[in-house]
Amino acid sequence: MLTFIGLGLFDEKDISLKGLEAVLAADLIYVEFYTSRLMGTTLERMESLYKKPVHLLLREDVEQNPDWMLAAKDQNVVFLTGGDTMASTTHVDLRIRAHDLGIETRLIHGASIISAVYGLSGLQNYRFGKSVSIPFPYTSARGNRVVTETPYDTLLKNKKDGLHTLVFLDIHPQNGYMKVSEALQLLLEVENKRQEGVMSDQIAVGIARAGSDDVCVKADFAKNYEHFDLGGPLQILVLPGNLHFLEAEALVKLAGAPKSILKTDP
Repeated sequence: MLTFIGLGLFDEKDISLKGLEAVLAADLIYVEFYTSRLMGTTLERMESLYKKPVHLLLREDVEQNPDWMLAAKDQNVVFLTGGDTMASTTHVDLRIRAHDLGIETRLIHGASIISAVYGLSGLQNYRFGKSVSIPFPYTSARGNRVVTETPYDTLLKNKKDGLHTLVFLDIHPQNGYMKVSEALQLLLEVENKRQEGVMSDQIAVGIARAGSDDVCVKADFAKNYEHFDLGGPLQILVLPGNLHFLEAEALVKLAGAPKSILKTDP
């Protein structure tokens, strides 16, 4: 049996009771932290809670050489991830591979950053459009700095439909954890190039360290990106579309948004 377990949002205590019971009953425990991280814990603290060794998997162990899961044919193996267990397509692919190998699987879900965003921001879940990720700029083969415009295109489409955009921020081995302020600067850079008015008077909602006692939620106009000093990672960004009056009130009272956004259609 291969059991996929979501660990929740912040530390080793966020795992569900059902998930913890499965871990304690497991023969082998694996975890990956490249799609997301639990910033409030360490591998050592997890092992202390589980009273068992936890094997850390690299990206290539999961995506290219998942030979470790063959043990699940005759042992109880658990695969741990931050957030919810199937939030990443990488994990769905891994489950399909297990199925093709004749390995039985089950899922034990954990708290997701997506549902946390709804609760912390006060934005309504059915008013969100397609989500998108913002990567760090990279250097092309010709030596040019490249800023991807895909997030801008996604925001443009959602905004035309009046929908909110959830923006996942890059986690990079060299560049580290992207901040909301950095993501906004990249979007404004594309706006300056294309001049399509996507970012003009755009409200932004930044969330940092969801699930912790030190969570930070801040709303302001995107052009004021320097105001989004949210502290440490992990951070996530929401760019709202048309606001329901209750959403606008929540952003003003719970996230410090400018009161001018209260002038909105219901």
